[in-house]
Amino acid sequence: MAFRGHLSRRRLAVLLTLAVLLVTLAWLQATGSAALSGMSAQEMDWDEDGTLSRSDILRSVFSVVAERRTEGTRSCVEYRWRRSGEVIRLECRTTLADPQ
Repeated sequence: MAFRGHLSRRRLAVLLTLAVLLVTLAWLQATGSAALSGMSAQEMDWDEDGTLSRSDILRSVFSVVAERRTEGTRSCVEYRWRRSGEVIRLECRTTLADPQ
C-alpha cells in the first residue's frame, strides 16, 4: 500500500483528538490533579452532600490537587483546592516494614 502523502479528514481528526487527549493527561499529571491520584470515585464527594455528582468529578479534575508525601513507614496524600491552597482532606497510611 503506497503512502499518498496526505491524511484524510477523518484520520486527521482522530490524530488531533488523540494528541489533545495526551496533552491534557500530561498537564493533569504535571499539575497533580486529584483525578489521577488513584482515589476511587466514591471518595470524590468534595461538597460532602452524600452523592457523587458530575460537578464533583469535574472538581477532582480541575480544582483539587493531590500531593503525596512519605515519611518513613507513613505515606500521606493531602488534597487541596488549587486556587486557595486550603486543605480539604488528609489521608495517611502506615505500612509495616518487612522483617529482613
